[in-house]
Amino acid sequence: MWSTARDVAAGDLVIIWQTRELIQPLLITPGKDLNSRFGYYRHADLVGIPYGSKVGSRNGKGFIHVLRPTPELWTMALPHRTQILYLADIAFITSWLDIKRGSSVIEAGTGSGSFSHSVARTIGSVGHLWSYEFHEARANKAREEFSLHGMADIVTLTHRNVCKDGFTVEDTVDAVFLDLPAPWDAIEHAKKALKKTSPARICCFSPCMEQVLRTVSALNDSGFTDITMFETLLRPHEVHQISPQPLTQAVEKLKKLEQKREDKRQHQIARSTKRKRDDLPEADTDNVEAKKLRTQESTEEVVGSRDIPDAVVDPGQSANQPSPIKIPVSKVSPDVRGHTSYLTFARLVPTAPSKATTRQ
Repeated sequence: MWSTARDVAAGDLVIIWQTRELIQPLLITPGKDLNSRFGYYRHADLVGIPYGSKVGSRNGKGFIHVLRPTPELWTMALPHRTQILYLADIAFITSWLDIKRGSSVIEAGTGSGSFSHSVARTIGSVGHLWSYEFHEARANKAREEFSLHGMADIVTLTHRNVCKDGFTVEDTVDAVFLDLPAPWDAIEHAKKALKKTSPARICCFSPCMEQVLRTVSALNDSGFTDITMFETLLRPHEVHQISPQPLTQAVEKLKKLEQKREDKRQHQIARSTKRKRDDLPEADTDNVEAKKLRTQESTEEVVGSRDIPDAVVDPGQSANQPSPIKIPVSKVSPDVRGHTSYLTFARLVPTAPSKATTRQ
């Protein structure tokens, strides 16, 4: 798809990685410049360097990484013309539709081309992707990108309203992916395009549950089976390495926490006793004092039973010297991306030939 050379050349499309949130594609054109908050760079300076290089700016404000494009990086860097599919959904859809090298696939709703690039890499030069886009300007821009990225022989892009006019192929493809506002209107057309000689699969990408319900009804009416709906959520984990505390420090910390809890309990008991004393007549004061004394004695026994024994320190390690061992720990990132869309899958199983056909 993209350049497979070791070094960057003039005319190559590269991915400029500045931060995790700031990734952009760049067509290397000698004579042009790249300006960002991380410095000033000349395109000519990037020609001839290996992919993956870290390049410092000319004005000393920072640096960038020059990366070879992949479908994953393109999804993160592409110019958004529509809402796009992200990696979690793309991987899940590709797996459930059983898309592999040599597969024939239909995509309805090209949009920004995120899913198209991943499918093109998966099916390879021996497979084919028929992509359809209703919006003419988006279709023309996507066709231009596919040609620039070396995908023209793998992808056939057509400007067409598939819900009304159907697809341009019949009994040809292994899988159909529908990213449309009303996918139920394209179910019958998709059935005609799917192969009838082997089990074929379909996936509909819908952001609303009402769309899912109408799609499921249309799939049932058209004879699809194994209808299933999924929702994929991305939950990143941040992994760090920490140095464990010496055993003596951990024990001291536990003792302090225990003492803090005990002090809080004693304070609550004292406040409760004071309120009772204020409410009782003077004749009952002696009984309250006796009860308080018994409570304190009981508390001392409980605290004594909970005392933590002294720490056992490794003889070969100093108590004041931190351990050189690093322990990896994982923490769920607070930034968890929520709902994108519901994925509705179904299969079309070939019908058994009739007895009359078998006799012929």
